Amino acid sequence: MMLNRSYGLLVVVLALCLPGISQQSNTAEQPALTIYNANFAVVRQNIPLDLKAGTNRVSFTDATAHIEPDSVILRDPTGRRTLQILEQNYRNDPVSQELLLSLNEGKTIDFQVDHVDAQGQKHTEIVQGKIIRSGYVPHDSAMGQYDQQYQLQQAAYARETSQPIIEVNGKLQFTLPGLPLFPTLGQDTILKPALNWVLQTDRGGNSTAELSYVTGGMSWHADYNIMSPPKGDTLELVGWVTIDNQSGKEFDNARIKLMAGDVNKVTPEVRSYAYLSTNGAADSVVQPPVSEKAFDEYHLYTLERSTTLHDRETKQVEFVAAGGIKSQRLYVYSGAAIDNRYGYYNYDQIRNDQNYGTQSNPKVWVMQEFKNSKANNLGMPLPKGRMRFYRRDDDGQVEFTGENTIDHTPADETVRVKTGNAFDIVGERKRANYRIDANRRFLDESFEIKVRNHKKEAVEVRVVERLYRWTNWEIQQKSDDYNKLDSQSVEFRVQVPPDGEKVVTYTVHYSW
Repeated sequence: MMLNRSYGLLVVVLALCLPGISQQSNTAEQPALTIYNANFAVVRQNIPLDLKAGTNRVSFTDATAHIEPDSVILRDPTGRRTLQILEQNYRNDPVSQELLLSLNEGKTIDFQVDHVDAQGQKHTEIVQGKIIRSGYVPHDSAMGQYDQQYQLQQAAYARETSQPIIEVNGKLQFTLPGLPLFPTLGQDTILKPALNWVLQTDRGGNSTAELSYVTGGMSWHADYNIMSPPKGDTLELVGWVTIDNQSGKEFDNARIKLMAGDVNKVTPEVRSYAYLSTNGAADSVVQPPVSEKAFDEYHLYTLERSTTLHDRETKQVEFVAAGGIKSQRLYVYSGAAIDNRYGYYNYDQIRNDQNYGTQSNPKVWVMQEFKNSKANNLGMPLPKGRMRFYRRDDDGQVEFTGENTIDHTPADETVRVKTGNAFDIVGERKRANYRIDANRRFLDESFEIKVRNHKKEAVEVRVVERLYRWTNWEIQQKSDDYNKLDSQSVEFRVQVPPDGEKVVTYTVHYSW
């Protein structure tokens, strides 16, 4: 179950009046996870109850190390009893050597000191030392994540107080004389982070509560591996999701969902290669072990098989596989190498600098484009991630040919990815004329663009020109037809012969 925070967070509320919990940390049924691609997850698990009518004190120690305590939701899924959380306390100070030193400040304890004599024999002695300062810093700078000044203060405090001070034989030293031997763990220490509740219920007995909360330390991302044959651009695609669990907790036999989309969440200021099979491409989508559906304004991917997710584990699962994807390779030449060293930010500055935008970029981009549609053997909404492209050589060897990232791409949209720069196609752009009349408020500028093709076959190159001098423009002369891409961009699609050259010229008239 997910609720909204009043300050815009996706999923959370402090559930001080929702039902049920247990003193036992063992789950009665398999846990469920919904993992978001923004380093957080929603956890849902069932907890056995053993409560008496009235007020109960319950401690729960099976949450993740990165739980958001104010996101806790606790309820009785059967609705058979009334449960109310009267109070919730979150303890995240598990016992450690540093903490026990802190609890024993001002006291004298034993330290075990090991020595090795000249003959290499190990000897142990017990030295008594009085703990003047433990060096324990109870809070780090993350506690002040919303307050930069607090962060600086905490960092300075940690630097100044993190060294212990121990008195041994009347002398002070800034290191421990040996291994501290504590008589007890001390009162009110805990071994694991704990949620402590004061619960009230109208009925006693055994039952099961459902606990939900938001946690950090979990994330997922998508990777796509795309294979081309030795000739042509009919693609095979395999998509993987990589799940990373750094939450401090293992989830055994868990049901896992992955949420894709730009979910708003208030936040403070390992990828793996997978290779495609060498078998031929199928002509239809292979049914993957992940199902997908629209959910609210996002897309939800459900792993069909339950799986165990160990702490500090990275797991890959295939979620889409398709073959026979028709695609086309594009060559795009954007010849203007815009010089931003002057930091220009308005049209008057750009318009009056006649050298602006006249540097030539020789690189021609190589792009791969395909339709994400059922007719093209795809049609599943593709979460954002990295796309790696491979091509099989004539001898069967797989060669890497480039990679880039895509954003969330709905079904029936076009995927276009730049994979690199062409080796055998180069461009050259130079200005042929520039004339500005400030009194009559116009500017004329002419360009000559050359595209040279050193391949043995003809290619189509899309010559893209940015009309950056002013928003009001008109192309008055041109050597080739063009398409208007947006309010300040045009594209000339030209054919360049093998071992040949194509020249594109145009004159643009600006007025203001």
